[in-house]
Amino acid sequence: EEQLVESGGGLVQPGGSLRLSCAASGFTFSRSVMSWVRQAPGKGLEWVSSIYTYSSNTVYADSVKGRFTISTDNAKNTLYLQMNSLKSEDTAVYYCALGGYGTPFIYWGQGTQVTVSS
Repeated sequence: EEQLVESGGGLVQPGGSLRLSCAASGFTFSRSVMSWVRQAPGKGLEWVSSIYTYSSNTVYADSVKGRFTISTDNAKNTLYLQMNSLKSEDTAVYYCALGGYGTPFIYWGQGTQVTVSS
């Protein structure tokens, strides 16, 4: 069974940092496109970032470029999102997903809540 489990969310003040993790299983993680997608309250899904796990090529939404870093540990089948200089507009449920950026989204995690508030 394909499974993605996010963790690392929480409450942080504006300007603070969080690192999200996504533990993957049930598919070939090292030959995948992985993405982070978020959903703010009352809003639709917003793509944040993607990484090609086989090349480490990365791409970011303009809204997070320079602040967020997506990475993988292929030996651990784990996806990360390092979030720095957080803004209130970053408040959302963050999901990891298999696919994205030119490939279909296939599987989703359960999400982890990130709240940026003073």
